[in-house]
Amino acid sequence: MRDELAKSIAEARQAAITAGFDPDTPHEMGEEAENQPRTSYAFELSGLEDAPQLRGIEEALERIDGVSARLVYPTSTAWVTAPESMDPARITSVIAEFGVRAEMSDSTLRRRAVGRRSTEHPLPRRGTRGMTGRMRRLRKFEELSLSEKRAAGFMRDGTVRGNSSYADVLFTARDLVTPLRMWVAVLLTIPVLVMSYFVQAQFDGWQWVCLALATPVALWCAWPFHRAMAGGVRRGISALDGASSIAVIASYLWAVGALLFTRAGDIGWTSSGEWLAFRRGEGIELFLDVACGVTALLLVGRYNSIRVRSYLLEDMEKRRLDPNREFTVIRRGRTSGKMDKELLPASELNRGDDVVLHPGDVIPVDGDVVGGSCVLRSPLIDAREPLEAKVGARLYSGDVIQSGRVKVRVARTGHATRWAAVHKWVEDASKRENVATMLSTRSASLLIPAAYFIAGADFLIWALISGDFNKAFSTALAILAVVAPVALAISPALALRLGIESAARNGILLRDGHTFRVLETTDTAVFNRVGTLVTPEMIVETVTSERGEDPDIVLRIASVLALESDNPMARSLVKAARESRDTRSKDASLPTWIEMTNEVDSADGEFSGRLTLTFEADNGEERTEVIDASLWRPTELSQLRGRLAVAATSGGTPVVVRWKGRDRGVITFYDPAKGDAIDAIERLEDMGVETVMLTRDTYPVARRFADFLGVSNVLAGVRAADKPGAVRALHTQGATVAMVGDHTMMNVLRVADVGILYASDKVIDTRLSKVENNAEVVLLRNDVMAVPQLMSLARRVCGIIDSNMVFAWAYNIVAIALAVTGVLPPMGATLLMLGSTLIIEARSARARRFPL
Repeated sequence: MRDELAKSIAEARQAAITAGFDPDTPHEMGEEAENQPRTSYAFELSGLEDAPQLRGIEEALERIDGVSARLVYPTSTAWVTAPESMDPARITSVIAEFGVRAEMSDSTLRRRAVGRRSTEHPLPRRGTRGMTGRMRRLRKFEELSLSEKRAAGFMRDGTVRGNSSYADVLFTARDLVTPLRMWVAVLLTIPVLVMSYFVQAQFDGWQWVCLALATPVALWCAWPFHRAMAGGVRRGISALDGASSIAVIASYLWAVGALLFTRAGDIGWTSSGEWLAFRRGEGIELFLDVACGVTALLLVGRYNSIRVRSYLLEDMEKRRLDPNREFTVIRRGRTSGKMDKELLPASELNRGDDVVLHPGDVIPVDGDVVGGSCVLRSPLIDAREPLEAKVGARLYSGDVIQSGRVKVRVARTGHATRWAAVHKWVEDASKRENVATMLSTRSASLLIPAAYFIAGADFLIWALISGDFNKAFSTALAILAVVAPVALAISPALALRLGIESAARNGILLRDGHTFRVLETTDTAVFNRVGTLVTPEMIVETVTSERGEDPDIVLRIASVLALESDNPMARSLVKAARESRDTRSKDASLPTWIEMTNEVDSADGEFSGRLTLTFEADNGEERTEVIDASLWRPTELSQLRGRLAVAATSGGTPVVVRWKGRDRGVITFYDPAKGDAIDAIERLEDMGVETVMLTRDTYPVARRFADFLGVSNVLAGVRAADKPGAVRALHTQGATVAMVGDHTMMNVLRVADVGILYASDKVIDTRLSKVENNAEVVLLRNDVMAVPQLMSLARRVCGIIDSNMVFAWAYNIVAIALAVTGVLPPMGATLLMLGSTLIIEARSARARRFPL
């Protein structure tokens, strides 16, 4: 068998080579893999040792372009999605590198076989004739879903996005709660209430007129609640408006039965005209007022809630730019070389184009102003950037030109813009909150079966004790009407959602609502000094050379070592060296030219290389000198001695210049603190949050800067590789840590309880979705005050949630008790239920207020 298998494999390999495909040559997938058709595989794994092993396999698979993987340890299964053109053997070979054997499951093998036959013999497209109604609805849903996916993002082909609800996971469809339903219910309910409560208005046959008016209200107007109840039953979940739906249906059927089978249907019959639970009419009473009143009040309350809420994603959709909107683009002609103007739609703008924008235009791209000036309208996402833009300023997609005319050079378009990145982040956060809301909804829905049981038991007890079915039925309706699971469900969900959106509107993006809970208990805020507390501009402060060394040579060698770097320290060194060269350009003791080879840059910001120095004597003769030099940053006082040690500890951030095995000089840098850093640190300390500064600088330098800002503690002399361990050490002391850093601190953000990332343009370029595993919060702003504002918002939101939950539970318990005792009439119970929901919504709306 083995020989036959080996022979078959050899024949297949030879056939592949004959067809022009070398199976021994790896075929890497490029960016086009994203646009290729994709297929899914299920592999059965054998040889797994433990669950942590799966993480390495997943990461190895996802390093292949276009591949996503999910491995499940209990079932020893790997679910892999890959481009259709990729050989599955490549996936199994990657898994085999970890000592694990992967075999394609039987279902995947059958599906691939069927798929090949389908490709060779495609089936004709079938219409909907002969389909059941359920199948037609499924086909329609799939087509709508496909249209929404095609319309998603910036590049739309004139497709209208389908209506989607980002806010309600409460089963009652928002799209069905229409103004028409509401007004029809209100207009038809008013005469029913008048005839039910005022005996003088009860003419002969009035009860049949009430039934006619109540029928469309109870059946059509209340359809959103009936549909929600039916959907909940179908899913095995109690819909939050299910109790109200039962109350409407029960009261309507009660009235129909009374009119058909009792004296209530006789011409000339009158009711008691009372709305309290203890109705004293002769014989049976109608409850059409309850059927109509509950429906009308629910529709008014739900519609008002929908209308007054404004969600960020909906606001972003309203401001989304039409990709067919044309803009004036200035390009240099390929043949003439002259600057030509042409009109191009936003979907055809490319990087490097110069786009002319006028007042009222929505900025279609991210780019830099290269001509003119403008004033921006207050942005939807306030990143605390100036509203006045001049040459050199960066403009972002989605902002609106209020006045002025500018020419913008395109840097990012479409899905690469900051607007698209923020939209994707907020959309993902909304999906996570929908999952969390579903959990709270399921918990709140448990109140519905309890209400059904209590209402049924109440009806039987009242009927047995008093013998008055009107009383019994009225109190049962009151129980169904007064229970408020919606208030209980939205108590945490609404405040979290509004808090997340309030932060996003102010340039702070949170991954999910759980982050608020962690921030509420955070007692330590760790700031990496560079990238958070100081501005990105650095200035050479002092140059101290060892005895016998020229400070200018020290400065010039340092600048050459750092020339290839783009960090602020390197830029300031180059600038200072050029100024020094201009002042001593004729000095024969200084090199006229320095060339570097074999340069090495370390992750800690140290630079080394071999330098060739060229000197020119007064007579024109040249001599060269080759040295091995390095530029390094001290972390301990013991690393330097003498005057260099004094220089490294008495000024700003120090770097040491070394060549020929000796330290030759120390250069210190001044990097000014951000304008609001002192106020932000003071505010955090006032909130009871201990502040810590993490830096590589020596302790004297770090402590002096920390004292200037008011930072409590300093972790100094910590190299980049040791910073995660320093944050973990704070955990061992029982601290809940929020780590604040830029893109160079990703590995440190990951180990903190909450990682807060300052999003530079580099982070935007790599897409925010790629950093969400490392950071729970992304700051689009550059100020330090965003951190205490975020923590203040977290405490406010969590306080609102806690008080909402206490209020909602207390209300439901007290209200049900009052309804059981017969104190509450059904209409009054409905008003109380809506009032409790409105109170929760009003309290949750405070989460919109962003701390100043």
